[in-house]
Amino acid sequence: MSTTKKIQSALISVFSKDGLEPIVRKLHEQNVTLYSTGGTEDFIKNLGIPVVPVEDITSFPEILGGRVKTLHPKIFGGILNRQDNENDVQQMKEFDIPQIDLVIVDLYPFEKTVASGASEQDIIEKIDIGGISLIRAGAKNFKDTVIVASVNEYSLLLDLITEQNGATTLENRRLLATKAFHVSSHYDGAIFNYFNTDETIYKESIANGQVLRYGENPHQKGFFFGDFDAMFNKLHGKELSYNNLLDVDAAVNLIAEFKTDGPTFAILKHNNACGLASRKTISEAYLAALACDPTSAFGGVLISNTKIDLETAQEINKLFCEVVIAPAYDDEAVAVLQEKKNRIILVQNEVELPARQVRTCLNGLLIQDRNNITDNKEHLKTVTITEPTAQEIEDLIFASKICKNTKSNTIVFAKNGTLISSGTGQTSRVDALIQAVDKAKAFGFDLNGASMASDAFFPFPDCVELAKKAGITAVIQPGGSIKDELSINYCNENNLAMVFTGTRHFKH
Repeated sequence: MSTTKKIQSALISVFSKDGLEPIVRKLHEQNVTLYSTGGTEDFIKNLGIPVVPVEDITSFPEILGGRVKTLHPKIFGGILNRQDNENDVQQMKEFDIPQIDLVIVDLYPFEKTVASGASEQDIIEKIDIGGISLIRAGAKNFKDTVIVASVNEYSLLLDLITEQNGATTLENRRLLATKAFHVSSHYDGAIFNYFNTDETIYKESIANGQVLRYGENPHQKGFFFGDFDAMFNKLHGKELSYNNLLDVDAAVNLIAEFKTDGPTFAILKHNNACGLASRKTISEAYLAALACDPTSAFGGVLISNTKIDLETAQEINKLFCEVVIAPAYDDEAVAVLQEKKNRIILVQNEVELPARQVRTCLNGLLIQDRNNITDNKEHLKTVTITEPTAQEIEDLIFASKICKNTKSNTIVFAKNGTLISSGTGQTSRVDALIQAVDKAKAFGFDLNGASMASDAFFPFPDCVELAKKAGITAVIQPGGSIKDELSINYCNENNLAMVFTGTRHFKH
């Protein structure tokens, strides 16, 4: 039999009618017999186009408030029959089952109903039964049946029937079947996740993936699955790369710690902050952040917790940077930043980030709750005789926020609302501290009176000894080592203030 088939009959039962009219008119123009139910039937009638009610086929009315409309052997037989199977052909004649060549469905909006905060009763009523069954049936029998499973595919169908005069190829039908199975699996996954309370079962379906130029390196393929456009408005620049996206993610998580603070600017490189400062104006904050490490800032990702004005944009424009992110920009600032053709300019929208973080591990996945604890004054427990000053407390909290978002093992130095330096991703905490000290000296920073944050406890007093020698006067750490007293005693003997938070912030 020919794999190219002419559509002669269609069953249309959809939730969304947007974009449906031209399809219906084109099918009518091509002398296709239309079958339909409920609101879709009324929609077609109102276009002045003949339509056969499904009840005329089944000799059975809609029941249970519309819960049962298309679930009938004459409907599913018309969709599932194999036209090259003699037994199927004979049974179609025996039971007077009409052939259905095309099925168009658009499911009840279950996910949107859940997101709206609707009652459970309303949510349950948006679990589509007939529609999902029609989709699976049409997709299973793609060799003979065309299935359109979503409003998103209306335009594709219209193009096909227009360009091919109502005919479809096997390749067309297989493509639409693939899209249909995606719709059904995604829909069922959303329903399962609504009901599921077993944290040992994980199902995720993301419909809006995009192909990246490449992965972490040019020889690796790269993809992003997520709704980037919901999080950002892209005003300018080239397409974001895999590495750009990782840095943007790190930047967004870091600046969230300073969301309610005064003007704060951060510069990141390879997922870690190389500059961060809080000041009275965002321009001052940017210049202070840049001064932290102007070498690493080259080619970095920049992010602000407030609107970027013209003055700040003019300063940023002197630096080669990949990405600039802010919640808003002055028009003049955008014009200046756009002077660099490839510079990516993003407006960050208010979007809630996923509650859990997922990464591949071995032959599976590791999943954990997002680290939503931000150390604050209420968390601090002074464990030394010397208490931190008000300014030191501010700097300790400031340093802790950066430390939480820096690769372990890490040590962060801060002073007067400025990141002085950090030691990142080291195999020992002592190495991280030495790296931070050396880096501060390299850029001419005075560590006397600075505060230090550690992402985990000190098992020995060596870190506080080195910190004291460097000029540090206050330390923040989670505590919890069986040898905490060794570090506490050293601090007491050397007039260092130290506070415990009770929360470790490893970031691997």
